[in-house]
Amino acid sequence: MKLMEIIQEMRSVFEKTFGKEPARAYFSPGRVNLIGEHTDYNGGHVFPCAITLGTYALVADREDNVTRMYSMNLPKAGVVEFPMTGLRKDPAKDWANYPMGVVDVFEKAGHRASHGFDILVYGTLPAGAGLSSSASIEVLMSVILNEAFGLDLDMVEMVKLSQRAENQFVGVNCGIMDQFAVGMGKKDHAILLDCNTLEYRYSKLVLTGTSIVITNTNKPHSLASSAYNVRRAQCEHALNELKEIRPELGALGELSNEEFEQLAGHVTEVLERHRARHAVFENTRTLEAVKALEANDVAAFGRLMNASHYSLRDDYEVTGVELDTLAEIAWGVEGVIGSRMTGAGFGGSTVSLVKNEAIEGFKQQVEAEYTKKIGYAPSFVVAGISDGTRRIEL
Repeated sequence: MKLMEIIQEMRSVFEKTFGKEPARAYFSPGRVNLIGEHTDYNGGHVFPCAITLGTYALVADREDNVTRMYSMNLPKAGVVEFPMTGLRKDPAKDWANYPMGVVDVFEKAGHRASHGFDILVYGTLPAGAGLSSSASIEVLMSVILNEAFGLDLDMVEMVKLSQRAENQFVGVNCGIMDQFAVGMGKKDHAILLDCNTLEYRYSKLVLTGTSIVITNTNKPHSLASSAYNVRRAQCEHALNELKEIRPELGALGELSNEEFEQLAGHVTEVLERHRARHAVFENTRTLEAVKALEANDVAAFGRLMNASHYSLRDDYEVTGVELDTLAEIAWGVEGVIGSRMTGAGFGGSTVSLVKNEAIEGFKQQVEAEYTKKIGYAPSFVVAGISDGTRRIEL
């Protein structure tokens, strides 16, 4: 659907659901990370971009202190209501815990709501694709609150509050990459972000004759799964052991590959050594990949994408048969420059750089071979690169 059609349909549903007209409209993108996976919470670099799929919202102010939310994607959940103060996570409210978490962290930061809202949301991100639908709705809620209450927060501050909502309220110990990419996205650019310092710069994506293709495994997965938090804890434990001999070390992302190899023996558990090795080497790969892309060496960028997947498969063990199958098929398709899993793993999607003339053949070959091996089909999105969360015309 085109933007005007989406807004028109949402308007109609909003009026039926809430019995009034909406006052404002917003869009918050999803994100795809081109390289730099599981480095964000290890103080390393990431290279994501915001995409043209995401979350739309229509909003009207209320006079009381209650917010009512309705998702067109989850009509069976009905209208979810919550107060704008004193919130606690409520499993019964399911998806609404993400915006509720944002309201809660805003209140705790001193930005108390003076009224509630009626909010209708509609997402175009495929469910379970690992394209950051949670960050999309968190930053969306932050922008709604910021504008409605005249808080004058800059986007980086809203990004930090959105991450805090996911960490402290929802209970997923994610790094800052997802919210940062969603909020700070820039059309036709990816963001090289140092997650240790939040220093960033935009890098123009000059992919002449080439597109970003996201392939969804269609395997249901939950980022809140214990496996994600376990990986983070393993890296933190490895870092603490390394600090015993390098007290000044603040994050694994501060180490070069060579430094890590010299120090690795001080990490007692072999498994934790592998986890830390991925964090360090992936950070180096990310910096090399951005240099290659900026030198118009797309082939080198593709090779580093492939190497990233090997490391996520072998050292970090977050891929699984579905993601590995997608990547391995892609590597054998003519016209594919590089392919790797993107997002947290354990399901979700791969990101591939594919020459435009090869895209249809890529889809056909990957779908046929994946379906034969896994038993159900993947799905595909050719991603456009978007600006970050913003108000749009109603």
